[in-house]
Amino acid sequence: MLDYMPFFLFATICVVLMLGYPVALSLAGTALAFAGLGMGLEALGVALHFEANFLSAMPNRVYGIMTNQTLLAVPLFVLMGVLLEKSRVAETLLDAMTLAFGSLRGGLGIAVILVGMLLAASTGIVGATVVTMGLLSLPTMLKRGYSPALATGTICATGTLGQIIPPSIALVLLGDVLSNAYQQAQLAMGVWSPKTVSVGDLFVGALIPGLILVLAYIVYVILTAWLRPRLAPPVDRQALMQELGHRGSVWPLLLKGLVPPVVLIVAVLGSILGGFATPTEASAVGAFGALVLALVKGRVNLAMLQEVTRTTTQVTSMVFLILIGATLFSLVFRAYGGEALVTELFESMPGGVVGAMLIVMLVMFLLGFILDFIEITFVVVPIVGPVLLAMGIDPVWLGVMIAINLQTSFLTPPFGFALFYLRGVTPESVPTSAIYRGVIPFILLQLSMLLALAAFPELATWLPAQL
Repeated sequence: MLDYMPFFLFATICVVLMLGYPVALSLAGTALAFAGLGMGLEALGVALHFEANFLSAMPNRVYGIMTNQTLLAVPLFVLMGVLLEKSRVAETLLDAMTLAFGSLRGGLGIAVILVGMLLAASTGIVGATVVTMGLLSLPTMLKRGYSPALATGTICATGTLGQIIPPSIALVLLGDVLSNAYQQAQLAMGVWSPKTVSVGDLFVGALIPGLILVLAYIVYVILTAWLRPRLAPPVDRQALMQELGHRGSVWPLLLKGLVPPVVLIVAVLGSILGGFATPTEASAVGAFGALVLALVKGRVNLAMLQEVTRTTTQVTSMVFLILIGATLFSLVFRAYGGEALVTELFESMPGGVVGAMLIVMLVMFLLGFILDFIEITFVVVPIVGPVLLAMGIDPVWLGVMIAINLQTSFLTPPFGFALFYLRGVTPESVPTSAIYRGVIPFILLQLSMLLALAAFPELATWLPAQL
């Protein structure tokens, strides 16, 4: 029974997190408790095989986290996202898209998806996108006769595109963890000049699946609107133009709303795809571009800058503190022989690589019901990543599969964070059950995307290979 201590450690972490304790402190505290237990039992002569010398690597691990150039992109992308949120770039864009598509059946839903996609690509922050789109578009959708379930489901699902469409903070964190796992896997196989996988590779690999997912959302809204017109009726364009106070052609308004975020996205992604900048350098370009947009729109003042820097510092501190706690958890897990146990489990699993990958994806999906994507990225991926990569799985494909799987964690009840974000800005007249019903079709679409990626890995690997 003592041989399964790594699994007891993992199960205890999940229970403590479900009880609502702070993530970083839960990871570090539980790991330290199990480390103390292991050393105590060893001192009493219990044959536990706890390798306490693993803990001596902790200072170097923390120093490595603090000096990691890749993770420098996290505060910069957060800064870019918060600046764009405060400068209200989405408002003009949503008005223009609504005028362009609103007269079609389901057109307002299409406009929300397209604006959410651009906002997700600009900010990379799910919470910011969901709250912004909820405040701007939900009242309009409900007023125009949209079903509460369809309206809230569309907004929640569109907000989660920030997980998969680059530049995404989730991909930055996942890329760093997978890079370490890939090198560890190759060293374990005796490859002393290991290849690397970068955050830029994940950005490129996630681009096509992300756009396919956007297209799938749009097709679903169109089909719903045509099969059940009362759920997504067309909007009277003239009445909408009067309401918005806009006269004349919609094109000037569309250009005014579309050009700034598109220019910013092209500057960030274009510099990465063109090989002109690393993701860290591109994040600095994005943060500077977002500041310029805020200045042009006249939104910058001292109070706004204070709020932006405070929010950026809070989010960044949270991410790094969780990463330090997860590092300690990983060391204790390895000290108990957890890595060898997981390897043995996967190798003995029926179905080989396919069976192992299926189990990992299923476990991550189920964990998404109770844990946040950051927790899963920092706790689960370092455990299973080296084993799967040592079995010959492509690291870019694995990263994109995990990213889309983790994307569902924002939508799955009862702890889907996108549901909480939207509930906070939704009128009381819309029941929580409507939000839960609304996201179910989009969860199925995301799972279908996972199946498509499993059947056609080239969706994630073709573009990185070309570039």
